[in-house]
Amino acid sequence: MKPVLPILLLAACAIGCTDQAAPPATPAAAEAASPVDAPSTPAPAMPASATGGSLRVDAPAPGTITFNGFGPAAFGADAEQVRIAWGGDLGDAGPDEPGGCYYLIPQPVGPEGYRTAFMVEGDAFVRIDVRRDDVAAPGGGKVGMTRAQLVALYPGFEAEPHKYTDGEYLRIADPAGGQGVLVFEVDGTGDEARATTWRIGLPPQVDYVEGCS
Repeated sequence: MKPVLPILLLAACAIGCTDQAAPPATPAAAEAASPVDAPSTPAPAMPASATGGSLRVDAPAPGTITFNGFGPAAFGADAEQVRIAWGGDLGDAGPDEPGGCYYLIPQPVGPEGYRTAFMVEGDAFVRIDVRRDDVAAPGGGKVGMTRAQLVALYPGFEAEPHKYTDGEYLRIADPAGGQGVLVFEVDGTGDEARATTWRIGLPPQVDYVEGCS
């Protein structure tokens, strides 16, 4: 007699195998079978968070010094308006007497002295002094430029002899007709003489040759 076990196993398989669940769909098949909820285009990347920094300003931002003043602080403004416009520490200087002349100077001051300073006289902001070679005056002039370069930038200048050296003061009036005046101090003679400082402000203070005097 032939064994019946293999026959029974085959019969059981024929019945049970048809009831088995279908194999799990592959990721690709699942994606095709159901709609994707994500947007068709990638979402824009979020900007990186801004990093904080010191409130002290190292140098005037380009274009903030004009024939009218410093940013929102026009010549004639009070000292507090200059402090707000600068946005950093300008020291605690004040006049020796009411209405006297003094400078607001960005802190800290290095061993070479100030590089940018704001003059206040009569309780009004009247002048800016610059010794930096990385800050441009209105019109593009800078410390370190030659006289020839400055003459090319400011064809309407007036030249006056320097009080203490063989150099000159190159004086430029506001081309827009305002009261502001720009003055470059040039050390030496000839076209290759170079600007050592410049200042901008209102007369008569812009013409003071020794700061507050």
